[in-house]
Amino acid sequence: MILITGATGHVGRPLVDELLAAGRKVRALSRDPARADLPAEVEVAATADLPLDGITSVFFVTAAFPEGSAEPIARMKAAGVRRIVALSSYSVLDDDPKNMIGVKHRDLERQIEETGVEWTFLRPAGGFAATALEWAEGIRTDGVALSPFGDARTAPVHERDIAAVAARALLTDDLVGETPLFSGPESLSYADRARIIGEVTGEPVRFAELTHDEARQEWLRAGVPPHAVESRLRMFATLVGRPHEISPVDSFLGRSGLTFAQWVADHTNAFRKVTS
Repeated sequence: MILITGATGHVGRPLVDELLAAGRKVRALSRDPARADLPAEVEVAATADLPLDGITSVFFVTAAFPEGSAEPIARMKAAGVRRIVALSSYSVLDDDPKNMIGVKHRDLERQIEETGVEWTFLRPAGGFAATALEWAEGIRTDGVALSPFGDARTAPVHERDIAAVAARALLTDDLVGETPLFSGPESLSYADRARIIGEVTGEPVRFAELTHDEARQEWLRAGVPPHAVESRLRMFATLVGRPHEISPVDSFLGRSGLTFAQWVADHTNAFRKVTS
């Protein structure tokens, strides 16, 4: 049986579907199992309980364990888990101690390596496409997408692609001991993203650039952790006017990565304007 932490999240939920399609047994962890809304064949348990009986492999996300990853990883090792596939970050390649995202995920990778279990560390680059959901309320109500650094360019990754790579790492030995790094297939500015949302939904979206202080407050209100807010601001400043390097997912999946337009098509209702 495979354990999925963060099973209702942007990556965990499509990963559940990938594993079920492959005929595997899945135990899914959720902070609120009663509201998880997962397929009937999935065994759902509370994250706080961390039931590990019969588990051979784990998909691990740090967001599921806000109090730290060391203790749950140690419990997985003690329970006889043989493989951990962790959602890490390409920020681990940045040794700046101020980059707390990189620091956090380097610690995660080290903790898992030290257990001696088989591991794979997924390092998506270019940011999750789902960060566009932070614009959803503004687009629904005013048709406006607010962000700093309108010309900062990234290559947003569709979370279904991350889930597909994770499934390969869990279901085969192809990626054991590997650190797959992959981005989305296109380098897009934030103004580009707003335009694409409008094109896909058929409801034009206007991009409005925020100052750094305005962005800081918007992200904090959206629930982004303070350390991540500051890391974002520093990162975006380095991306203005520079095409983002594309690291294709093709070699891991045997197909091209899903575009941002496809991601928007999958989440159209999040951006539909409010009508009276």
